[in-house]
Amino acid sequence: MHRSSDGRISWADDDGVLREALADKDGLVWLDLFIRTEADASVLRDVFAFHELTIEDCVSPHVDPARIDDYGDYLFIIVQPLTAYDVNTELEPVEVDFYLGPNYVVSCHREEIRAIEQFRERCGRDERPLRRTPDWVLHGIIDAIVDEYMPIVDAVDETIDKLEEEILGRPDTSLMRQIVLAKRNALRIRRATVPQRDVMLRLSRGEFPAFIRPETAMYYRDIFDHLMRIEYLIESVRDLADGALNTYLSVISNRLNEIMKVLTAAAAIFLPLTLISGIYGMNFQQNQFPGFDEPWGFAAAVGFMIALAAGLLAFFRWRNWI
Repeated sequence: MHRSSDGRISWADDDGVLREALADKDGLVWLDLFIRTEADASVLRDVFAFHELTIEDCVSPHVDPARIDDYGDYLFIIVQPLTAYDVNTELEPVEVDFYLGPNYVVSCHREEIRAIEQFRERCGRDERPLRRTPDWVLHGIIDAIVDEYMPIVDAVDETIDKLEEEILGRPDTSLMRQIVLAKRNALRIRRATVPQRDVMLRLSRGEFPAFIRPETAMYYRDIFDHLMRIEYLIESVRDLADGALNTYLSVISNRLNEIMKVLTAAAAIFLPLTLISGIYGMNFQQNQFPGFDEPWGFAAAVGFMIALAAGLLAFFRWRNWI
């Protein structure tokens, strides 16, 4: 997308048109590239002559943490959007590489980035962002990317709240996996947020006056403040996840204690019954045991064992042991 020095906005369809657009020093060029192979990065070498190390970062499938490098004629910036949130899957960071020059912004990524698509659509409806300087266009794109973080943080927070309710109502082993997954998602958000916060701080404090104008730096400061709030919120979410995990372990431990109490009480009740039946089952002469020769002997022994079991059960209930 090219905004010429006289205000006309057009699309740069090939390298020749792109070179002419770049030669317009008072104009603005925004080039958004899908880069999955070396061939896709040819325009970065042939037209812009960017440093090979930056091109390797753009082509590599490895996701690098956010950072900023000054190459003199341009800035190379890496930011990390996040994939769409799903309660059953782990968040994955996505790398977006930016080149910020005196009259151009180049964005490179390996997959669709919803925030960039939304910014492009906004520029299609309202051309005002393209009628400003490159640092303003870069701000608009990064701001749209960072705005995607807050709904994800809120979704993780809501997930943990629901898990806590399920833990108290129905503690299941599957809940532990979901709690651990929520903790890992919170950690992923924090790992993506902290380096980007440092990048926005450098952009906002006048460290690169050749590319970031003082009147634009304050807007990067706003992104920095936004990332600070996200970092504070995600720490709270991580604490909630730890609390949910501790609650789950406490509920499971209490349930285990209740089960052990019942089993212990049952063992205590059947122990004297087993003792009685064991004594009468020993290999002695029948006349040596009282009641063996009587017709009521068996019924009396069974009745006594039933009465003993009932008495022990009543005693345990009276002491609130079961």
